[in-house]
Amino acid sequence: MKTLGQFARATLVSGIVLAASGAHAAGSLDLNLGADAVQFEAAGEITQGVALGGGVINSEYREDATIYHAQLLGVQRNRDRDVGIGARWTQFDTDYGNGGGVGLGGYGYVYLPQAPAVSLGGYGFYTPGAVTSGDLDDGYEVGVRARYAFTPNVDGYVGLRQAAADFDNRHGSRTLDRGAQVGVRLSF
Repeated sequence: MKTLGQFARATLVSGIVLAASGAHAAGSLDLNLGADAVQFEAAGEITQGVALGGGVINSEYREDATIYHAQLLGVQRNRDRDVGIGARWTQFDTDYGNGGGVGLGGYGYVYLPQAPAVSLGGYGFYTPGAVTSGDLDDGYEVGVRARYAFTPNVDGYVGLRQAAADFDNRHGSRTLDRGAQVGVRLSF
């Protein structure tokens, strides 16, 4: 299991390096804060329409939980919408149990025609029990956001997020993070 956690962390670092290098068409860095949690994400297009990224949530919602992810998504961005669909490896390191797995999901935002700087949308990823390891039986992360483009490269947003996992030990199903957040996303 330590190997899986190290893999998730190495993939996250690789995604950050890719995004920070600016060597490809588009990338982003995202930071958000909530009452009990902080999240950092980085992503970069490795080729036109394919993005590699990763992130980490550190939450003290009920107990300590750190959730890492690395994802590969097909993406499309234009002035009407911003969407991505694909696979995500999620690694849960919590006081309730540890484990990871491959899941599917995506995100979608639409820009309001009457206010083109505003976009509304959300995201969701689900990891089923058939593709998990360690104590993890299944898990998910879902969220909704309202974004405002302050400049072409800087979005601010407010949102709601919930992350939960079901562990195949005495702890069972646990909500690991829930609540509002405020964040900023830098695009390059």
